[in-house]
Amino acid sequence: MFLKLVPESTNIPFVKVRFIAMLFSAALIVGSFFALFTIGLNFGIDFRGGVTIEVTDSEPIELDAVRNAVGELGLGNVNVQAIQDFAGSEEAVVVYVEQQDVSVVDDDEDANTASENAQQEARGAVEGALRELLGEGMQIRKVDVVGPTVSGELIQKGITAVILAIAMMLIYIWLRFEWQFSLGAIVALVHDVIITMGMFAVTQLKFELAIIAAILTIVGYSMNDTVVVYDRVRENLRKFKSKPLGDILDLSINDTLARTVMTSVTTLLALISLAIFGGEVLRGFTLAMIWGIVIGTYSSIFVASPFLLATGVKRDWSKQPAAATP
Repeated sequence: MFLKLVPESTNIPFVKVRFIAMLFSAALIVGSFFALFTIGLNFGIDFRGGVTIEVTDSEPIELDAVRNAVGELGLGNVNVQAIQDFAGSEEAVVVYVEQQDVSVVDDDEDANTASENAQQEARGAVEGALRELLGEGMQIRKVDVVGPTVSGELIQKGITAVILAIAMMLIYIWLRFEWQFSLGAIVALVHDVIITMGMFAVTQLKFELAIIAAILTIVGYSMNDTVVVYDRVRENLRKFKSKPLGDILDLSINDTLARTVMTSVTTLLALISLAIFGGEVLRGFTLAMIWGIVIGTYSSIFVASPFLLATGVKRDWSKQPAAATP
């Protein structure tokens, strides 16, 4: 017996609830914008700049002692977190130190060089304090030092990457289908990106460079899901010449529902495993992906497909020209 999450033949009237879905999506988008402008994103070191040092020790590490030791250095905001280390039985912590301000710049160096030097000095001070506290058994597993110039470039390039990905998707769908399909797909993609950003603002999960990669992956996943439905819509438009467009959309979504659910569930199983066992480093990425898979599947069904009703996709666009008579 084969596992079937969805029966072979379903007849769910998705189009009938499109207005409820539109209100729900509008509420999520408005809430996301409100959270982004009032709470804001919790940018990680990639976008804010600063120093991150990940250390391990064979002995238990007291977080309060680490906070006090690093806090006494006067380096500004310091965050210390315990992380899971599945590679062995060692204790592991990660120390975040904010970007150091440079008020005095020597004549022979510019502001960027002075800032980079300040970050390196902060790194050395933190490493010295940790070695003094934890002893020689401590091992530094990872160090990231990001200056203001690099962090600013990463923000710009991250935004550019997302915009270019959506623009390329628009062109692809426009060439493969019709402009109504491309607009529906892009509306769904923008919908997914905005709501994902709002989720990060509400939860205050660290927004790092890996999250940009997650958003780009969500864009590709959502687009793939939408194209599968659109392909079936185009096929059914050719097959059923007189059937109302709303019925064709319902038929197409139901035809691909088993594939959509199976793909989403199997992907979520892998992502949930990563979220549980992948440790602190992968947690933000996997949570973003989990949220993106859920919201991307929702938008493919309730946003991208019903949008074709609003744009009025033509019924005869796929007709082949009549063969010439000899």
